[in-house]
Amino acid sequence: MLREIGWLRLALLLPLLAAVGGRGIVMAARHPLAQWSVPLLVAGQLMAVHRRRTDLRFLATSAPLFQRWLGVEYVLVALPFALVLVLFRDWSAALLTVALAPLAALLPPARDNRRTRLRARTVFRSEAFEWVSGMRTGGQWAWPILLAGAWWQAASPLGPGVALLVWLFILLACYGTPEPSTMVLLAARAPGPFMRWRLRVGMTYAALTAAPFFWLLAVGPAGVAGTVAVAAFWLGLVALLILTKYAFYPNAVHIRSTQALVLAVALTLFAHPVYPVLLLVAVGGLIWQSQRRLRAVLGSVNEK
Repeated sequence: MLREIGWLRLALLLPLLAAVGGRGIVMAARHPLAQWSVPLLVAGQLMAVHRRRTDLRFLATSAPLFQRWLGVEYVLVALPFALVLVLFRDWSAALLTVALAPLAALLPPARDNRRTRLRARTVFRSEAFEWVSGMRTGGQWAWPILLAGAWWQAASPLGPGVALLVWLFILLACYGTPEPSTMVLLAARAPGPFMRWRLRVGMTYAALTAAPFFWLLAVGPAGVAGTVAVAAFWLGLVALLILTKYAFYPNAVHIRSTQALVLAVALTLFAHPVYPVLLLVAVGGLIWQSQRRLRAVLGSVNEK
């Protein structure tokens, strides 16, 4: 997987991810309420990764105590986050981070619930297939929880802001999985119209689902002007996720790694003067690469 990503992306991705993650944890650890988001986010990521592991069935048949070993593995992953909280004397949040981590090992694989997901109804149209699959795998229950948390902390811009950030990460998971090339062939006659259609569908649903969070920001201390700026920036990030998906389609590893790189640059935009320049270059490069990649994919599929 590392060889497939390439040394150049790794050289760019790892330092930026470390900078963004470290800065986010430090900022959360300093805040009396935001510190509790660290154990929840760490546990949520571990649960999502665990349920998508492809070796769970093998482990269940070959190692009867595999859940205990996975629990130890997840504790070791969560330990650095807990240590940062300890440095800021957030003892309760640190203990909760370590306590929630091994619970991820008790969850069943995601594909075990496939029949339930197929029977579940969704408010999204079939053309928004990323949203249909993403909401059935957890987004449909995460959204009301995030909305309740943002409403509870509506007096501070931090509540809706954190909810928007978590919702963006959920959309990152939705747009990180490429659909089969046959679906692209059926929907795409030319790269340009296809990309405009995917951007229109994705950003429409993104704006509708994020509208309550924007409203809470507007009526709170952020004001209308600040909310407009946040909304434009947030929707721009959603557009970048969609462009990145088709710029590296159908390679899921390249899609996810580049999406993480783009988000890392965007979320640390004002941390260094070179980051805005990198983001502008990335926008132009993703537009060009997505058109080029779709032309190649459509051409290869049509030849077959």
